[in-house]
Amino acid sequence: MPAASLRLAAAAAAAVMALLLSPAAVVVDSAGQHDYGDALLKSILFFEGQRSGRLPPDQRLRWRGDSGLHDGAAAGVDLTGGYYDAGDNVKFGFPMAFTTTLMSWGLIDFGRSFGRHKEEARKAVRWATDYLMKTTAKPNTVYVQVGDAFRDHACWERPEDMDTPRTVYKVDPSHPGSDVAAETAAALAAGSIVFRDADPAYSKRLLDRAISVFEFADRYRGPYSSSLRAAVCPCYCDYSGYKDELLWGAAWLHKASRRREYREYIKKNEVVLGASDAINEFGWDNKHAGINVLISKEVLMGKDEYFQSFRVNADNFMCTLLPGISNHPQIQYSPGGLLFKVGSSNMQHVTSLSFLLLAYSNYLSHAGARVSCGGGGAASPVQLRRVAKRQVDYILGDNPLRMSYMVGYGARFPRRIHHRGSSIPSVAAHPARIGCRAGAAYYASAAPNPNLLVGAVVGGPSDATDAFPDARAAFQQSEPTTYINAPLMGLLAYFSAHPNPAEWADD
Repeated sequence: MPAASLRLAAAAAAAVMALLLSPAAVVVDSAGQHDYGDALLKSILFFEGQRSGRLPPDQRLRWRGDSGLHDGAAAGVDLTGGYYDAGDNVKFGFPMAFTTTLMSWGLIDFGRSFGRHKEEARKAVRWATDYLMKTTAKPNTVYVQVGDAFRDHACWERPEDMDTPRTVYKVDPSHPGSDVAAETAAALAAGSIVFRDADPAYSKRLLDRAISVFEFADRYRGPYSSSLRAAVCPCYCDYSGYKDELLWGAAWLHKASRRREYREYIKKNEVVLGASDAINEFGWDNKHAGINVLISKEVLMGKDEYFQSFRVNADNFMCTLLPGISNHPQIQYSPGGLLFKVGSSNMQHVTSLSFLLLAYSNYLSHAGARVSCGGGGAASPVQLRRVAKRQVDYILGDNPLRMSYMVGYGARFPRRIHHRGSSIPSVAAHPARIGCRAGAAYYASAAPNPNLLVGAVVGGPSDATDAFPDARAAFQQSEPTTYINAPLMGLLAYFSAHPNPAEWADD
């Protein structure tokens, strides 16, 4: 590259880094900062709007009603409960398990910061773990989906009215699904840590089940996308393969059980299962960056020097998120400072990668360590934390459009989200059934949704220019998902307790 081009690239990277590390540009209250506690409350409340099954008496989003009360009956099993993944009425096990793992991780690392919202967050986790226990009750079997995605997506119905087939899909020894099974094991193991003190008996049941589900995932190897391609693709195909989930599941079982066998499993399979592959990815499909950050804590706390390679991988990943710090390939940021990856539902990347930034910054702080980016480049824990906070603040309204991407937070937020239950009048407002085709009128309407799905964070800006169409049809931008909100809970909890960067004295 010519010297002039190098200078321009360096200047651009420095400008982005300055933007990411600068205080928020938009003052939203008299204290000059966001109400992270209010946003945390709303991010938890969102999960009540995604509930399937019989709703409890303390349900706060009252426009929702009971749904899916016979899920699993056709297969002779009880699969009621759990969460709808997004704006449809299907229960997809793979993203639901990842959602559960990330909600739990937030509580494990930042539990004290949840304050008075900790019990509400635990309830959100339990709604998922109770369901996952049902899906894994039969040995060597995991029920991974309820609902025919294609039939469901052809209708625009409230979950309370849905009459599309509630087909049940499972993985078993003849139809393996190591990816979804190992992620389910990770979710149960992480959940067992969440309930270790609050409900020891329940915690033990979760851990015991996690162990058996992981054994099944490891013994009968194969991707569920091959076994159930017609059902799970293209919605939740596992494009990255199942090997990352096996390492991820083992890492969580090691953390939850402290059994040496899981340490040895990771050690034996680190290379075989590709621990260092695609280190700049983390989400419901690809766990590599998460594995490296999670296991790095063992190294940074001085508990296991053998895993030093994971620490190196985690450092390298962090460097990809910090423009101007190193020569590592960089993740793109929009002009307004939003982390941006090509594809749909960009906010899933924003929240999950920001969570890793925050978690790793805390591990580094406790160890008195810094990120090494090679070539003399380095970053402090505070720098990582500032980048994470900048992403959260962008979501909450510090962006070129001056709008919050969380429904119900701030004066301006998305009003026409791609969500069936939110966009159709509630049963209380319209008791008569609204069928599959009748709902199309509400989908096509330009009117705001009648029911606020409080706390829902949508997919966000449609390209690297910070543009956002507030339109139901633009589902890649306007649809909320559980796996956008799950990592955000931990982020909001931390910043509600530590909102002032000037007090982060661990550089």
